[in-house]
Amino acid sequence: MNSKHSFRIIFLIFFLLLNIGCDQVSKNIVRNKISEYEHISIVKDRFTLTKVENSGAFLSLGDQMPYILRLIFLMGLPILFLGYGLYFLFSKPNLPQSMQIALCFLIGGGIGNLYDRIVHGSVTDFMHIDFYVFETGVFNFADISIMIGVGILLVQSIKSKFNQRKIIEPEIE
Repeated sequence: MNSKHSFRIIFLIFFLLLNIGCDQVSKNIVRNKISEYEHISIVKDRFTLTKVENSGAFLSLGDQMPYILRLIFLMGLPILFLGYGLYFLFSKPNLPQSMQIALCFLIGGGIGNLYDRIVHGSVTDFMHIDFYVFETGVFNFADISIMIGVGILLVQSIKSKFNQRKIIEPEIE
């Protein structure tokens, strides 16, 4: 194993653990310092903290499903997808760096929320933003990591399509 490969593995593990750690530390603080449904204004009611235990998925989707279905869809499938994501991330050394970083965000956020479901029985959400025009549901740092990962992959995909188009359709002079 060469030093470049070793550095890549160490960087990926560090970045994954950083994502998971930020999520878990913030949730631990919220669990210990904020009461259920307590409303704390951070920026003039535009950014607030409200502790919510979410037994479902995104925006509580699936929280009314029978327990066995929740177990399959909210724990079983994520374990499979995250396991494959980790395998893919570490077994493909030639992935573009932006894709590796995006996967670290996606997998780190997924592991953070999955850990909550397994250990606490629900995911602790606590941030809420109201932008006048629209407002978010209550979310956490794992959700932010997942959205950043999706955003990076989306930008990379659009960039790739744009570059392919430039190659196929050369500029006319």
